[in-house]
Amino acid sequence: MIIDTLIKGIQEKDNPTVVGLDTSFDYLPEEMRAGVADSKGAAEAIFAFNKKLIDAVADVVPAVKVQIAYYEMYGVEGLRAFAQTLQYAKAQGLIVITDAKRNDIGATAECYAKAFLGETPVGGSSLRAFDSDFLTVNGYLGSDGIKPFLSKAPNGEKGIFVLVKTSNRSSGELQDMKLENGKTVYEYMGALVEEWGSALVGECGYSCVGAVVGATHPAQAEILRREMPHTFFLIPGYGAQGGTANDLKVCFKADGTGGIVNSSRGILCAYRQDRYKGMPFDAAARQACLDMKADLNAAIKG
Repeated sequence: MIIDTLIKGIQEKDNPTVVGLDTSFDYLPEEMRAGVADSKGAAEAIFAFNKKLIDAVADVVPAVKVQIAYYEMYGVEGLRAFAQTLQYAKAQGLIVITDAKRNDIGATAECYAKAFLGETPVGGSSLRAFDSDFLTVNGYLGSDGIKPFLSKAPNGEKGIFVLVKTSNRSSGELQDMKLENGKTVYEYMGALVEEWGSALVGECGYSCVGAVVGATHPAQAEILRREMPHTFFLIPGYGAQGGTANDLKVCFKADGTGGIVNSSRGILCAYRQDRYKGMPFDAAARQACLDMKADLNAAIKG
């Protein structure tokens, strides 16, 4: 199952870091932005940046998370760079998580599922549009919006991460509301995720249906870790959003398993930080991944 492959990669590299390729043109070094005047040039520069960064980190991290919004804003050319980035990362042996937070009612969810996790029939052949290993999805449409994604990988060849307790400040406006049974909305969603993944638990003891749980809400994360023993967490909010390694250690079990931690700007823009001053962007990104590995492992393994 794909969740076993992800966890094996984390263990082999001793690094629960996923690099967020939320690559804005503005993040690129000045020399890569010089002379670019249209969306095609911007998209080509972004892909060139991504390629060099992937080459620098592929042997020290198990996965990348590619946020589609950062590519959509450059139009069709941006989506081409998005697809190229997915393909290149997979070719380098990395697990690819597409962060698109997709969902809709059944028929439309089926289309999203084909686009990111399955195949689209065209004539006598089929097309893999944006081939990903995992996709982030919004579970708040209920089970009929989840089943189409699971149907693309009945044996766990693909996976999803469902939004449960997100890292943004206002998440509590909905997710922390109490239900009649005394549970919160995020706890109820967590219970649904455990149920949806119950038939897709791998040898590692975790399901191919994971949860997005923010590092910025450690009290809630601790509850979810206790209530979701078979669910693997995708953990945003570390670094630029304010979450620390000590905050997020509650997302992990005593054996050090249970999640993978995202960092985007902290790695993409590491070359702009004082501690990496003078380093090429790819070398700075690699060192930032190694520093993050040390920081996370010190907290998680304590």
